[in-house]
Amino acid sequence: MRPRPFGMTVSVAAFGLLGSLVTACGSSESDATTLRLVAPEYGTGPATSSKAYWDKLTAAFTAAHPGKKVEVTLYPWADIDREVTRMVEGDDAPDVALMGAYSDFAAQGRLYSASEVLSVRAEANFLRPLAAAGTINGNLYGLPFVASSRLLFYNEELFDEAGAKPPKTWSDLKAAAKALKKDGVLYPYALPLGPEEAHAEALIWELSNGGGYTDESGGYNIASEQNAETFNWIKDNLVTPALTGPIPPAQLNRQDAFAAFLRGDVGMVNGYPSLLHEARAKGMKVGTLRMPVSDTMGDERTPPAAGVADWMMAFRHDGNHELVRSFLDFVYEDKNLSDFAERYHLLPSTVSATEASQYAAADHSAEQFLTALRSAQLYPVDEPSWLQASNTIKRNIGKAVAPSADPKAVLEQIAQQVKDETQQR
Repeated sequence: MRPRPFGMTVSVAAFGLLGSLVTACGSSESDATTLRLVAPEYGTGPATSSKAYWDKLTAAFTAAHPGKKVEVTLYPWADIDREVTRMVEGDDAPDVALMGAYSDFAAQGRLYSASEVLSVRAEANFLRPLAAAGTINGNLYGLPFVASSRLLFYNEELFDEAGAKPPKTWSDLKAAAKALKKDGVLYPYALPLGPEEAHAEALIWELSNGGGYTDESGGYNIASEQNAETFNWIKDNLVTPALTGPIPPAQLNRQDAFAAFLRGDVGMVNGYPSLLHEARAKGMKVGTLRMPVSDTMGDERTPPAAGVADWMMAFRHDGNHELVRSFLDFVYEDKNLSDFAERYHLLPSTVSATEASQYAAADHSAEQFLTALRSAQLYPVDEPSWLQASNTIKRNIGKAVAPSADPKAVLEQIAQQVKDETQQR
C-alpha cells in the first residue's frame, strides 16, 4: 500500500523523538526475554508522538510479564518500509514490525501466521475486509492494526453560500462544483493525484464506477474499460472545465489538498477521520457522504468505499515464538487497540474494539467511517508486488487527466510497467 489513511511523513530528527526509544539492533537470533518492535511515527511533533503510547503499553506489558522487555524503534512513515527491508536483508529483522506492507516478507517465508501467534478468538476478531486483505493462500500474515475508510467531505458553509446540493452521482458532483466555482471557491473539487498518495484518490474514483486495481480473479486490471471511462469523465467534466483548482491534479498532493480544505478554500475532497477531527476542531461545518457513483451505475447501487490499513507482522526467529505471542495478544486487547486508534482518530481493526469505540458512539460521522470500512475494498496488499506497483501508480496516474492525455493510453502504460516490474521479481 502505501495504504496511508494516516500519511504523516515526519522528520523525527527535526523534533528529537528517537533518543530514548531507539535501541541497537541485536543479532538474528532472538533474545527470549527482549522483544524488538519497529513502528512508524504517527504523530506530528512531541505533543502527539507515538512514543507516549508505546511507553505506556510496553510498561504495562512488562509489569504483566516480569522479566520480559520490549525495545521500540520509531521511524518516519517515509522511512519505515525501507528500514525494515534493510534489516530483513541484513538478517537482522525485528521480532514485530508495524508498517504499510507485509506480503513481500510473507512470500519469503519470514513471517509467522496469525494462527501461530494469536488465539483462535483473537484471529477471528478482525474485521472481515481487513482479514481478507491480510490473507495469502488461506493464512493470515498481515495482522491489521488500525484502519480507515474514505468519505467525501464537503464544506457546508460553502455549499450553502453557493446554493449547491450534496451529490449522490457524478453529475451531481459536477453540478455542485460548477456552483462552487461560480461563487468563487478556489478548489470546487480538490483532486490530489500528485505522487504522495495518488493511488488512493484513483481507487476511490475507480470503485465508484465499478472498477478498481484488480479483477475478480485478483490479477491487476489497471487499464480496464471501467477505469478508462472513469479517468475520461474526470478529465472532461472536472479538469478541463477548471473545477479542480489552480494546481494541476498531477502536482496536487493529499496533504496540500487537506491544508486547503482546512483553510476553507475547498468545496469537496475525499478524506479520512483525522481530517474530520481537525476540521471540526477549527469550527468548520463539514458534511460527509459516501463517494458519489457514476451515472451509469445509478445512485441505487452502493459500491464499496476505499479502505486502508496498517499491518503488524511477526518475524520468525529461533526462540521468540512465545514472547511474540504474549506481546501480540496484549497489543490486540480492546483497550490497548482502542487507545491507539482514538489517539489518532483512526478506526480499530477488530470487531469487539469497533463495537466498544467511544469515538464512533460520540459522532455520527465516525460511525459512517466504520460502516464503510466493514464492506470496504482495500488495496491488493496480499500481492507481493503491490508496494512497487503502488509507487508506479502514484508517480504516473495523474498524467491520465492532463489536458493532452489519452487516459486509456496512460493506464495501459502504467499496467505494462507494473507487469514488467512484477515479472522481474
